[in-house]
Amino acid sequence: HIGPEGHNVGYLRPETAQGIFLNFRRLLEYNAGKVPFGCAQVGNAFRNEIAPRGGLVRVREFQQAEIEWFVHPDDKSHAKFGEVGAHVLTLYPKDLQLTTGKTVAMTARDAVDQKIIANESLAYYLTRTAAFVELLGIDMKRVRFRQHLDTEMAHYACDCWDLEIQLSTGWVECAGHADRSCYDLQVHAAKSKVEMVGTRKFDAPRAVDVLDVKLNKGKIGKSFKSDMALVNKGLDALVADEAAALAFEAQLASTGEAVLAVDGKSFAFTRDMWSVKKVTKMMSEEKFVPSVIEPSFGVGRILTAVFEHTFYAREGDEKRGVMAFPALIAPIKVAVLPLSNAKEFNPVVADLERQLRAAGIQSKSDTSGVAIGRKYARADELGTPFGVTIDFETLQDHAVTVRERDSCAQIRVPLTKVVAHLKDVVEGRASWATLTKDYPVLDTKKE
Repeated sequence: HIGPEGHNVGYLRPETAQGIFLNFRRLLEYNAGKVPFGCAQVGNAFRNEIAPRGGLVRVREFQQAEIEWFVHPDDKSHAKFGEVGAHVLTLYPKDLQLTTGKTVAMTARDAVDQKIIANESLAYYLTRTAAFVELLGIDMKRVRFRQHLDTEMAHYACDCWDLEIQLSTGWVECAGHADRSCYDLQVHAAKSKVEMVGTRKFDAPRAVDVLDVKLNKGKIGKSFKSDMALVNKGLDALVADEAAALAFEAQLASTGEAVLAVDGKSFAFTRDMWSVKKVTKMMSEEKFVPSVIEPSFGVGRILTAVFEHTFYAREGDEKRGVMAFPALIAPIKVAVLPLSNAKEFNPVVADLERQLRAAGIQSKSDTSGVAIGRKYARADELGTPFGVTIDFETLQDHAVTVRERDSCAQIRVPLTKVVAHLKDVVEGRASWATLTKDYPVLDTKKE
């Protein structure tokens, strides 16, 4: 119940996807009427969890990120699949779940060719998801894509795969990938009475077999009167299903009567009310209800996996915890660490902070008087990948010591170049290994 006095009934969405489906016609217009196209959305969703638990793993309100990729139902290829087809995925297909219980590693291309994954679009998003979580620092040895069993597959889905990540509590679903077929748009169109279709233009007019339906609306209206809404619903469904329509016609042709069943009610049609035949027409385009490929991510669960997979303790010192965030996602990229709180270091610290800020690199300074080892430990606990130490030699040679968090290796870099080098590494254009080729690793005591 919502409102100032709690007397109004409110409804909370169970997923973000439905807002995209409702806006399908507008989104199609934004894309100049072309299919395939996609739309992404991030927002809160709500579930009636009886027993919330596991931190961010099972909660009543959670953040969800979803993509709806609209494709032709008969052509679910993907223009960029060639870029990812060689990517190796760890798959847990439904047949292996029921037999060996073991996963299998294979390329996305092989999985599609062997019909393990239903189509290219679905396989494309599986590979993109795998690359995404690897960038986040997830241990790929503890990642798999599990296919839904037939008994758990949604009634409208063609194929579903869950991204599962192994946590301390076991394998946890962190993202779902589903081929939802045409179900969502068909249901919204039926309820809203608004057509939700795409158009595919042919290179040249082609002969297409279509159903030519003839209705005696006057006769039908007089016969069913107040039930016309139900009858029209049944007729729309019948015309959309070619096999059912032809079977209905065959029944009328043989007996002169056929029964139309709609929502538990039956309506008797006679020969003079309805007829259908298959005809060939020259068409320059076709209308179709798009299928939907949906990757859906649970942001809280992925964050939980990042925290678990990136945390470790220094060897030989369990009290020294480290968050090994990749530089790409670390909240603080660089720690500026003067060797002591001597006043001589202040101008250098201030100038370095200014340069890092101008370069768009998030940094944090520790100007306390504790030992440098303690400053390193503080930065490690925050997941800061790089530390820049300003010492008394800096005042003489205008160079600083750059320390890499996970290896604890240190190099000496000129002040004039350090920010540019760090920016390249943080943004993925370079790596720590490339830096150590230009600047030798210092011989330092083990931390």
